[in-house]
Amino acid sequence: MAATHAFWLAGRRATGEETFDVTSPWDGRLVGKVAVPTDAQVEEAVAAAYAARDEFAATPAHVRAAALDHVSRRLVERTEEIARLISSENGKPMKWARGEVGRAVSVFRFAAEESRRFNGGEAQRLDTDAGGTGRLALTRRFPRGVVLGIAPFNFPLNLCAHKIAPAIAVGAPIILKPAPATPLSGLLIGELLAETELPTGAWSVLPVANDRMPTLVQDERLPVISFTGSDKVGFAIMDSVPRKHCTLELGGNGAAVVLADYASEKDLDWAATRIGTFSNYQGGQSCISVQRVVADAFLYERLVPKIIAAVEAQVTGDPSDDATDVGPLVSEDAAKRVEAWVDEAVRGGARLLAGGKRDGASYAPTVLADVPEDVTISCEEVFGPVLTLTQVDGEDAAFETVNDSKYGLQAGVFTHDVQAAFRAHRALEVGGVIVGDVPSYRADQMPYGGAKQSGVGREGVRYAMDDYTYERVMVFTGLAL
Repeated sequence: MAATHAFWLAGRRATGEETFDVTSPWDGRLVGKVAVPTDAQVEEAVAAAYAARDEFAATPAHVRAAALDHVSRRLVERTEEIARLISSENGKPMKWARGEVGRAVSVFRFAAEESRRFNGGEAQRLDTDAGGTGRLALTRRFPRGVVLGIAPFNFPLNLCAHKIAPAIAVGAPIILKPAPATPLSGLLIGELLAETELPTGAWSVLPVANDRMPTLVQDERLPVISFTGSDKVGFAIMDSVPRKHCTLELGGNGAAVVLADYASEKDLDWAATRIGTFSNYQGGQSCISVQRVVADAFLYERLVPKIIAAVEAQVTGDPSDDATDVGPLVSEDAAKRVEAWVDEAVRGGARLLAGGKRDGASYAPTVLADVPEDVTISCEEVFGPVLTLTQVDGEDAAFETVNDSKYGLQAGVFTHDVQAAFRAHRALEVGGVIVGDVPSYRADQMPYGGAKQSGVGREGVRYAMDDYTYERVMVFTGLAL
């Protein structure tokens, strides 16, 4: 019988009056039962976080750093167990689940390092004008208040880490809401935090249903919202609380551009391998997975068969098998949506070059060419293992094609031309340009976020710390500078 998982209320283990089931998207088995907080318990968590905000902000850096280091170490010690938990609740193949644990290890370690050097302050002489003689400004950053972190299902451990770790690093209390489909990894972070000496009320992990979120979003005691998920939900949250500080990490339809100079057999093999892998990793359920390939006509006909071969080489099946590259989507409904979008594109004239088959919650790695511009898969984020191919004439046309989207998260540009790389950096309306690789590359310490409808603000430990805080200046008068 699967265990019932408690939630974490102001740093302590708690259970409510009801539970819900977490099931495997691969085989439907029960992974665990999760206790649901009552309205009174949610209120208790919010009140505790609000009451703890001054104490937590004043906590010495070494206390916060020690807690973050502890979580990082414990994640290392329990890597295999946690990877299997991720794979069970999410359907992610073990090779990618282990990688996710490793990334979360780094996130907490980076946060520990940043917390030790954060907020040293910046001194600024003000005697550059006569009225500032003898005056010195010291600028430091202080928490905006309690953070409401709302995490998605696709990286159930690491994207919870990206909410929690920066908040602890700056001394901002946080209430984390993990995704209903995949709450167990977030609850496990709570288990590790409970082993530390952080102040009571500094953190809670509350697996509440999505329909209970508006009340939390509207609560004035939670002035910072960090949301990762769909653009529709993210902007609805921002529109509903225009006076709150919102960080939104939203969708994308990542493009990999292959320019004409990237034309040797070695180049094309590398590009095709990376595209084949990262259009399908996590079952395509990553905001920066490769959804579009935009290739120069000079090399298009040589590149396409290599991409098809790389896609067809992806091993699909049981996510608990170490040999599996592509597991199921998070649910059968998600797979049915992908199936409907692909079928619509094919009916509209797209050519199906690989895949196009669904089996329950699994969808075969798929390649489409000649996709009409007005079908859904050309306009929206597919969030599944589907890749479209587009042929263009020249660099300008390639960049225009990438920008012809409401999204702008990251783009990959395969080129050896440094000048072309800088032109791409200037021209592409995205939050990140990855040169020589796919858009799916992310280092957890770098700024990560998008333009247009891909979001507002930046994640990446130090950048999230900035988002969770604000500048406050203090001016000294009468100094002998």
